[in-house]
Amino acid sequence: MTRPSIVVISLIAALLLPTMVRPAPALVYFGTNDASNQMGLAAASFDTETGALSRPTFVAAARDPAFFAIRPDGRYLYICNTGTPGGVSAYAIDRKSGGLTFLNHKVSPGRGPSHLSLDRNGRYVLNANYGGGHIEIHAIEADGSLGDQTAFVQHTGRSVHPQRQTKAYAHWFGVDPANRFSLAADLGTDRIVIYRFDADTGSIAANDPPAMAVRPGSGPRHLAWHPNGRVVYAIQELSNAVIAFSWDDKRGVLDELQTIATLPSDFKGTNTAGEIAVHPNGRFLYASNRGHDSIAVFAIDAGGRLALRRHVSSAGKTPRYFAFDPTHRWLIVSNQDSDNLVVFSIDQESGELSQQGEPIRLVKPMGVAFLPW
Repeated sequence: MTRPSIVVISLIAALLLPTMVRPAPALVYFGTNDASNQMGLAAASFDTETGALSRPTFVAAARDPAFFAIRPDGRYLYICNTGTPGGVSAYAIDRKSGGLTFLNHKVSPGRGPSHLSLDRNGRYVLNANYGGGHIEIHAIEADGSLGDQTAFVQHTGRSVHPQRQTKAYAHWFGVDPANRFSLAADLGTDRIVIYRFDADTGSIAANDPPAMAVRPGSGPRHLAWHPNGRVVYAIQELSNAVIAFSWDDKRGVLDELQTIATLPSDFKGTNTAGEIAVHPNGRFLYASNRGHDSIAVFAIDAGGRLALRRHVSSAGKTPRYFAFDPTHRWLIVSNQDSDNLVVFSIDQESGELSQQGEPIRLVKPMGVAFLPW
């Protein structure tokens, strides 16, 4: 992989204003998959008071950037490079300029990773390889680079969809809030696979029971934890539904509470459910629909069950990813097939979304990640 030089972006000048004058703007990174021009990572400043997003500036080359995550201390960014062969890459972040310095890359056999995350201590990178149907973990070295592989598990099996479920397709891999278990959503086998996670060594072992099976043809894609740590939500890409599970963090056991559709009952078109996230206040859940091109807004009751509030247009086509800003007052959506980014304000009482300003152009936007304050 080419080693891009450090790029200092002028858009971060506003970040250097004294914080006593006004809250510091947030820095947000986006993946851009523009194969004909620049492919990699772009950065923008975001005004947390007004919801104004600056035009993204290209900061680092990276092949086929998909999902990415920033370590909680804000010093390092990790991305999964989808494509063939795929892999995982590490970058150091210059917090003053927003520039990125490439550190290293680890090859991941198969079509490439679709999701990565960090454990709760920021010591390991967990990677779900969609095309290869496997999961793996790498240690993070003292300098932020990717170290040795500490775990690898090849998933096997299939389910009922004749094109999308002919083999295992690992689509999400992350740890539970207590950092004692790791869970993998496997779209191809209709299972959420559960492992015991060793936070000291980065190793994993099959749990008992080893998995939660969902309805055939569902296609588990991504998971999102409730802040209370007792409920987890799984978005189903193929059946366009969210499943709410209670979580036993002592035994590593999921129990289904509810299944609810992400689409309006009268929708007749083609759709695949995309991203899912729980608002940090624990009262609202958001899910994206690619095809209906909307964000579904759900209320969460005291027991973790969902009630649909409404659907909001994503103001673009194929809303693939979205993320909350550091104040949790705003949501930014990346519309992959309409080449735009859209900011929504979040009503803190109702959870309702309202579009803020006009969409910002970015070719083939992918992942979204805010630099932690």
